[in-house]
Amino acid sequence: MGDRQDWRADRITAAFEGRNPGVMAELDASYAVIGDVQFLPGYSLALTKRPGVERLTDLPRAERLRYLADVELVAEAVETVCRRLDPAFRRVNIEILGNTDPFLHCHIWPRYEWEPPEIVGKPVWLYDAARWQDPVTALGPQHDDLRAALTAEVLRLKVMPDPSDLPPSA
Repeated sequence: MGDRQDWRADRITAAFEGRNPGVMAELDASYAVIGDVQFLPGYSLALTKRPGVERLTDLPRAERLRYLADVELVAEAVETVCRRLDPAFRRVNIEILGNTDPFLHCHIWPRYEWEPPEIVGKPVWLYDAARWQDPVTALGPQHDDLRAALTAEVLRLKVMPDPSDLPPSA
């Protein structure tokens, strides 16, 4: 995945410059990015396209709405792909936290029935912290097919017309 220190220091600028290897697609107000870890296969994010923005409320209202529309698009893509690839897919969790990384980003976590029973109905953050460092589930070539499917679905949804923009049916 390239020079980790280099692009991870500023993920948004790296995405803008084409150096963030997790970027799947550029959307209206964000970048759709596959997560660095895949212990829940399909984990993705929406990174703001505006460097220096830390909170959703740092954006003007119209741009907030465009960002949230991008989040919904990425979440729909994750749900569609993960449901198709794993019959144990359960749902998608969408979280804007901002407690660690000082830039606006939204986590899109697919959830599965095969998760440990003590965690499956609770926040992902209750998983042992070692999960985020486990080389077995770190994003790598073993995720190429998943990434390709997610990217294709994000791009498919990106070009679909918004139903509210369509004329009413007769």
